[in-house]
Amino acid sequence: VQLQASGGGLVQAGESLRLSCSGSGGTLGRSVMGWFRQPPGKERQFVARIRLIGGGTNYADSVKGRFTISRDNKNTVYLQMNSLKPEDTAVYYCAADVPPYAFLSSMASTSAWDYWGQGTLVTVSS
Repeated sequence: VQLQASGGGLVQAGESLRLSCSGSGGTLGRSVMGWFRQPPGKERQFVARIRLIGGGTNYADSVKGRFTISRDNKNTVYLQMNSLKPEDTAVYYCAADVPPYAFLSSMASTSAWDYWGQGTLVTVSS
């Protein structure tokens, strides 16, 4: 499985940005895909996840109502980020959890995810 993230950049607070993650290979079509982020000097944090089959989603409390995760029918996942804040500044990573799936209760743990893409930097200026 290979994941390729893109779409990062520099924006001002209150603006929007959309990240993309294109995946290929293996059992990706039946996977759960997600986004994590790693702010400067901090640990990697769960942001959102989506089931490629069924489309069920979960979000971190810090992004609920501002970020939306979605997918198309070609194993590409998007993260629409609205009303961005300086504290959203981070390297954003996409990840995939392929069958057998990790427990939902462990989705915030990086160890629950099987594959990772390279990061894309999002910088939000105040």
